[in-house]
Amino acid sequence: MTATAALDPRPSIARARRAVAQLFRREGLATPELDARLLVAHALGLDHAGLAAQSARTLTEAEGDAIAALAARRRAREPVARIIGVKEFWGLDFKLNAATLVPRPETETVVEAALDVVDRSHGRGRALRVADLGTGSGALLLALLSELPLARGFGTDLSPEALGCARDNAVALGLAARASFLACDFGSALEGPFDIVVSNPPYVAHDDIASLAPEVRVFDPRLALDGGPDGLDAYRTITMTARKLLSPESVLVLELGIGQLGAIERLLPAAGLVAIGGPRHDLLGIARALVVKLLP
Repeated sequence: MTATAALDPRPSIARARRAVAQLFRREGLATPELDARLLVAHALGLDHAGLAAQSARTLTEAEGDAIAALAARRRAREPVARIIGVKEFWGLDFKLNAATLVPRPETETVVEAALDVVDRSHGRGRALRVADLGTGSGALLLALLSELPLARGFGTDLSPEALGCARDNAVALGLAARASFLACDFGSALEGPFDIVVSNPPYVAHDDIASLAPEVRVFDPRLALDGGPDGLDAYRTITMTARKLLSPESVLVLELGIGQLGAIERLLPAAGLVAIGGPRHDLLGIARALVVKLLP
């Protein structure tokens, strides 16, 4: 059944949304109702309230075609966030492009861990320096700056296209005056010390990429996924660079891949680092963020 065939010739908005959700459910998509609501709203240029208010309105032929086209993209496993070009993270809307990862809910664990350190030490009212290594869309850096009103930060990335996206997000969120972006390999071009350094680096082992869900394998940029033969290449680079970015009082907060906690902890002593406080777990109970300091 094609996406177009799933819709009546002239259905109401509500009927079209239900038909698309049913189609997605048959395809085995994880969140069919949510996906259908977001895509129908995007096709019609409506927000959630507008979608509800106009639910009984009959679609035009052009509107039906627009919905069918977006539904076909989702059936091909293109993520909804890429189709609509925006993903919410930490309550903020982030634009995306082909060079950026879609921000994941579990990455908010890194923000939580970093803010917990600030709350227990510096306090949010201080003029902190923040660095985000491999910033992508700028999600980590800009989420932190949104919570730290006097902080300034740098986001780095190898991709000029990703940096352009991050700059656009900083402008859209009103944070451009406190955010700078730099093309380099993680922290290689930065000068410390920073109070908070965060990173969600590539951590998928090269041979494991083929087994990822198509939403990730096909549509996320390989540069942001491939962590080398064992998934740890980026961590090796970041930990060896950390000494020049940290002071004795500052911290590095790393996102972890599933099952990587022990391997990353074993990298730390050779780089003069030590984990503090144990890992922070995401909502699924997975060790997801590790706070690291310089060895005394």
